[in-house]
Amino acid sequence: MNRLTSIRLAVLMTCIGLNSADAQSLGSSYTSTAAKDCRQVGKPSALDGSSTRVCPGKDGLIVLIAEDDLREIVSVGRNRKAAAEEPAAKVWFAPFNSSETTIEWRAAGAKPFAIIQRWHIADNSDPDKQGRPNTKAMLVVTRLPPGPACHVAYVDAIANPNANELARKAADDLARGFACGKDEVKIIGTPGRAVELATRR
Repeated sequence: MNRLTSIRLAVLMTCIGLNSADAQSLGSSYTSTAAKDCRQVGKPSALDGSSTRVCPGKDGLIVLIAEDDLREIVSVGRNRKAAAEEPAAKVWFAPFNSSETTIEWRAAGAKPFAIIQRWHIADNSDPDKQGRPNTKAMLVVTRLPPGPACHVAYVDAIANPNANELARKAADDLARGFACGKDEVKIIGTPGRAVELATRR
């Protein structure tokens, strides 16, 4: 093996090593948005029970949860004011809905770039025995600052048995290059009833 070939081989192995390190550095961690783990902002409305809470996130970010008329928004920012001004804070699903209290943070090394959260969307056409609407589950992928925080992808959790894996792949592949306000939210995997309800206008 001559010297030039040795150098080329060394460079190739270094690149492969870097790519492997990049791939390995993608991972998940979790935080809670349960009321006991968050700070309540003001008092819930006596009129309709609407409320706002601020929850600790990762890497100096906070999670803002606002509930009004049995519908929620979830946004992320460096502080409450910043989170409230993000595009994610302006997205209201039309049916009644709620988000689960566990947030999955996707990160490259220690730097988070997306969150994944399970939502439940009320289906008025599918009432339970008490006449209340059953809910359908959906995973929401949201990109994080720097840059705007906005919804990137929806994954129907019932139509896709591998919904968690699909959501992670969507976060890893799409979130960092997603242009909020320009790119449309992607429907990942098999569309289902939850996604249909959430995207109905």
